[in-house]
Amino acid sequence: MTPLLFALLALAGGVGAAARFVLDGAIRTRLRTAFPWATTVINVSGSLVLGVLTGLTAVHLLPEQLGVILGAGFLGGYTTFSTASYETVQLIRQGRYGASLLSGLLMLALCVAAAALGLWIGSSV
Repeated sequence: MTPLLFALLALAGGVGAAARFVLDGAIRTRLRTAFPWATTVINVSGSLVLGVLTGLTAVHLLPEQLGVILGAGFLGGYTTFSTASYETVQLIRQGRYGASLLSGLLMLALCVAAAALGLWIGSSV
């Protein structure tokens, strides 16, 4: 990895984390619910976009290095598996077992489906 690619990857990761922070706050302000909808929206949208980027890279419509910067960098900073895990555990600690199960399963199913849809879209262009 070249120093420039590393720097761009790091910069994109920071921008992605900032975007997540802003969007998370906006969603939480509007919904005001204990269920982690903000994290769900962020992770599903990030999975969809990563699928599109991967598809575009696979059919050579997006340079591989740009795919790495946007995928591993921006989307790596934007999406957040650790927050999803933490929020699911918090639901368990609150005794909200149904909500915790829904959170975990919904996150998994929707993120995988979104990534598959994105891959199909990106590779069909």
